[in-house]
Amino acid sequence: MGQATTPETMRAISQNIAGAPDVLKLVDTQRPVPARGEILVRVHAAGVNPADWKTRERGVFANGATPPFTLGFDVAGVVEAVGDGVTLFQAGDEVFGMPRFPHPAGAYAEYVAAPARHFALRPQGLTHIQAGALPLASLTAWQALVDTANVRPGQHVLIHAAAGGVGHLAVQIAKARGAYVIGTATASKHELLRSLGADELIDYRTQDYAESLRDVDVALDPLGGPNWARSLRTLRPGGTLVSILPPDDTFPAEEAGVRAVFMLVEPDHAGLREIASLVEDGRLRVVVDQVFPLEEAARAHTLGETGRTTGKIVLTVAP
Repeated sequence: MGQATTPETMRAISQNIAGAPDVLKLVDTQRPVPARGEILVRVHAAGVNPADWKTRERGVFANGATPPFTLGFDVAGVVEAVGDGVTLFQAGDEVFGMPRFPHPAGAYAEYVAAPARHFALRPQGLTHIQAGALPLASLTAWQALVDTANVRPGQHVLIHAAAGGVGHLAVQIAKARGAYVIGTATASKHELLRSLGADELIDYRTQDYAESLRDVDVALDPLGGPNWARSLRTLRPGGTLVSILPPDDTFPAEEAGVRAVFMLVEPDHAGLREIASLVEDGRLRVVVDQVFPLEEAARAHTLGETGRTTGKIVLTVAP
């Protein structure tokens, strides 16, 4: 199951207390061992997501895990070893995935052990860095638009924060489904979004989308708060709003004749394979804003918390 050349310890980013980015420290810790049904992945790149810095600041995972812990859900790397019963992968396979979400996965580390079916083969043509940027954001967009809203050709789909990590991938997935795509983003990001397939763009700083848009079939809201109720106003009767944050429940969606749902992304081998197919067909590309070495995870979090990035931030772990 293991290999003699695999070290018993590894570098990882750990935090002992809740707080600002400077609580993230580089440590040496025990390398995990894959259990039955798991694979051991040597991590080459780990995506950075809002879930990471929110968990760091709160100091607790969704399952109640408290420090010390290692953050990170997005993994791209190479299978080092497989646990008993695994037939999906073998040592040497290049994989990407979002293991264990929303429970700790420990992706900010040199090795991750997790269930085999929380991964898929890395899309051909992508680097580890690009693949490390994909899993959580692309699965969120896929599960929201395809599994939850069942976006169909010709539908009008509104994507908020369209240049963000989830948003820029959602624009492309909706377009691949044949939708007419409307995105909200600052004007400086409109050219990029047009290149990704957006049909109509709104600068939310100068235009009130809630007043100008009507008869939207599906809206995807990664922002939450007041944006939730305002997005509902744009929907046609029978339309669907998918929020990836717990929504404000003061708007009577059912009485207004629309559907509003909160969706939490899940590990999804089948979804990852669909995403890989879109990448390999040239219909989905991931935008990487900045790349930091593992030991600079705190800097990556500081940048992410500005809310001004385009696409994703990625940590490089192994060369």
